[in-house]
Amino acid sequence: MKHKIFLLVMVILAVGLNSAYAGNADRIGTAGGQELLIPAGSRGAAMGGSVVASSNGVDAIYWNPAGLANLQGTEAMFTHLPYIADIDVEYFALGTSIEDFGVVGVAVKVVNAGEWEETTEAFPDGTGRVFSPTLAVLGLTYSRALTASVNFGITGNIIRETIFEVDATGIAFDFGFTYETRFPGLTLGFVMKNYGPDLVFSGRGFDRIPADEKRPASSRNASSELPTSLNIGTAYNFYSDDMSSATATANFRANNQSMDMWQGGLEYAYDQRYFVRGGYNYADQENWLYGATLGLGVMVPLGTTDLTLEYCWTQTEVFDANQYWTLKASF
Repeated sequence: MKHKIFLLVMVILAVGLNSAYAGNADRIGTAGGQELLIPAGSRGAAMGGSVVASSNGVDAIYWNPAGLANLQGTEAMFTHLPYIADIDVEYFALGTSIEDFGVVGVAVKVVNAGEWEETTEAFPDGTGRVFSPTLAVLGLTYSRALTASVNFGITGNIIRETIFEVDATGIAFDFGFTYETRFPGLTLGFVMKNYGPDLVFSGRGFDRIPADEKRPASSRNASSELPTSLNIGTAYNFYSDDMSSATATANFRANNQSMDMWQGGLEYAYDQRYFVRGGYNYADQENWLYGATLGLGVMVPLGTTDLTLEYCWTQTEVFDANQYWTLKASF
């Protein structure tokens, strides 16, 4: 009975929220907090982002916090991404299970855009002052198993953006469920990502002195909505024997500030130590940047610790392809 109620709630939320967060081409580029959208972790990225129903451990903190409930013990993860236009993204996550309480996790994402030189109308070639825009997200996650088949998770993210003499601070929430169906190997996932109040910049950078005034005045910056999305996914472990397993994943993402996305992926695991992954993501959007994805992973046991090295290649139009490098330690 609990399973039926859960499925009914998921359907109602999906139908109701999809109308509120359906893709809209007219709003592309208007959202704030764009660093929230940068994927974290090589596995999920290598499967086209279609891991809403199949992410586990600290990987799940970004994709669907409900998956963190499957973590046993403690796990740490670090990902380095040389992003587009010489931007570097660093991501660190840590999760640990607490008996009779659940699983807690913390994650930090930092986007470094390098050094920029200030230019003005009076000094179009530069004033000599240099600044470094920095975008950061600090998240705290709690997840637990509600029943033998249903997991729940929630993440609270603090957003901090600093660009020269202006900055913005905001908060966003992710909450999700996973459901292991009675059909062998089939799991469903649901997650609402980046739900929170608008982001507003303020600071000395908005100060100015009108020509007919002696006192400085400060302009007021317009607020920006966060890039909220509704994600519904499936994962099907369609092949499994003593040494090998293969899983197919799919995800639909309804966005409030851009066109909707369809994502799919495959993962083959040998001896649960060697992994090959692939995927694709698509949006009916003009000048869509992304497409095919590929990835590899290898797990090496070292005493009581399992070390995993993962790599992902993501097709990117105009810019060089994105390449993720991830190191995980489970103990």
